[in-house]
Amino acid sequence: MNETQNSENFMHRLQGCATLIDARLDAWLANSERHGFVPERLAGAMRHAVLGGGKRFRPFLLIETARLCGLADEAALNAAAALECIHCYSLAHDDLPAMDDDDIRRGRPTVHKAFDEATAILAGDGLLTLAFEWIAEAGEAAGRPGPYLAAARALARGAGVRGMVRGQARDLGEAPPADVAGLECLHAEKTGALFRASIEIGAAVSGARDGERAALVAFGERFGVAFQHADDLADADHAEHAAAARARLETLVDEAVTSLAPLGARGERLAGLARRLLLGSGP
Repeated sequence: MNETQNSENFMHRLQGCATLIDARLDAWLANSERHGFVPERLAGAMRHAVLGGGKRFRPFLLIETARLCGLADEAALNAAAALECIHCYSLAHDDLPAMDDDDIRRGRPTVHKAFDEATAILAGDGLLTLAFEWIAEAGEAAGRPGPYLAAARALARGAGVRGMVRGQARDLGEAPPADVAGLECLHAEKTGALFRASIEIGAAVSGARDGERAALVAFGERFGVAFQHADDLADADHAEHAAAARARLETLVDEAVTSLAPLGARGERLAGLARRLLLGSGP
């Protein structure tokens, strides 16, 4: 298969995953609204935060990981949709005036501009907590609570004070990183931790063996940091560190691909995603 065919295949899979995730999130939110769990204005803000587009790349990684470990896409979908709730909550909060103070996201007003600051905060809180409720319910429905408990733990670590929240606090409270090492530390927490969680959750809900899970987690750690290096390079952010960041990107991609060796040919699709980071346009 040539590079063009690989790219088309990837885009087809990614778009297919996004369609499934959007439908599942829409159905979940509609069910909550139908039963009166969520006041109308808050429900509208949550929908605005979750259903405003996006590649759905984190749930895609989760589903791809679960698939290579033998779990059908549909069986991984609830965990993947819960993960996307966490990502969307983080964006709604990041856009707030007290954080990054952004008015537009994906061509639309951010949640606090479309509604108000208090509602945007509550919408994020609602999505954060619903994500864990839905993961618990997914475990009960599957009759396998143990793997979903491990998934919930991985999600909490990736999204919380050991990961994304700590990275956001570091970003707000410190001077810009002075070198690539400092930048990478920030990337590993603010962005990379949720990517690692995507891979770890996919491994958990699919019942991956310990050796497989360790290989996948190692891949996730390197992929998450590499992803943000690639994103920065594409956007010309931190241009003063560009040459060093490119070198680190290449090293991290090599390490990510190598970490998948225990999986043999089954790991090739994830390896291909890592290699795409070197193309300059991201996955």
